[in-house]
Amino acid sequence: MLEMLKNCKLCPRNCNVNRLKGQLGFCKSSHNISLAKVSLHQWEEPCISGANGSGTVFFSNCNLNCVFCQNYKISQEHFGIEITIERLAEIFIEQEKRGAHNINLVNPTHYVPQIIEAIKISRNCGLTIPILYNSNAYENVDTIKALNGYIDIYLPDFKYFNDKYAVTYSNAKNYFEVAKNSISEMVKQCPETIMSDDSLILKGVIIRHLMLPGLLFDSKKIVDYIFRSFGDSVYLSLMNQYTPFYDCAKYPEINKPINSKHYDSLIAYCLNLGVKKGFIQEEGTVKESFIPDFNLDGIN
Repeated sequence: MLEMLKNCKLCPRNCNVNRLKGQLGFCKSSHNISLAKVSLHQWEEPCISGANGSGTVFFSNCNLNCVFCQNYKISQEHFGIEITIERLAEIFIEQEKRGAHNINLVNPTHYVPQIIEAIKISRNCGLTIPILYNSNAYENVDTIKALNGYIDIYLPDFKYFNDKYAVTYSNAKNYFEVAKNSISEMVKQCPETIMSDDSLILKGVIIRHLMLPGLLFDSKKIVDYIFRSFGDSVYLSLMNQYTPFYDCAKYPEINKPINSKHYDSLIAYCLNLGVKKGFIQEEGTVKESFIPDFNLDGIN
């Protein structure tokens, strides 16, 4: 599996660098895994966090360059420490022992080969809780195919419909087409949602969409596509927690919270379409306190 790093094409950047020899591509990730935080996270969707929390594992670096990234310290400034595959497997087991309901791989795309090896080791050592893949969906289909059988729950973002916004705000050409194809493969692998008796997700796909200021029309297009393509086989999570961060000052049109009326309008639009399986957020989510403190907790 690590052979995939010799000519890296895990995402549409297709950098073709040999990461096993220390060459770095767009995401600045080597053959080593870099982590910034391991925690029990209480602020995911209720069926993910449950009572005990989701076992988040925050990976450093990123294959996008979102100007509003709230995790820019690890995604753009590359904060974190390198660990081995064996240590990652140990972390998975430690998270289960802490009571985590799942292993939540946050922004994992650029480490897929190493993650697969760590899952193999941890499963052989007795790991039983579901593995959740929490990504930006800007990844090649072959990368998602490689995860078949290893991932129980997919939690992709679906950020943009119009490519001009993807290029402007995330430096990501063809985002919609790429995300559409990668998410379709996720749904193919997990075509139905399975919940436990205590309403925790065990298997399935939850698609997140974070509204951006002034882009209600684009959000509606995303919702249209998701519901038309997948119906109620997936859950739709509409997020209003957009908080201006990182380089937003350079883009005054999004350097502000979203309009609450626009968010309410999007919810109403979903209901009129017939969306029945979904999550919405209450007001008060635009706070820096919701952003994790990346302090290397749980890694060493």
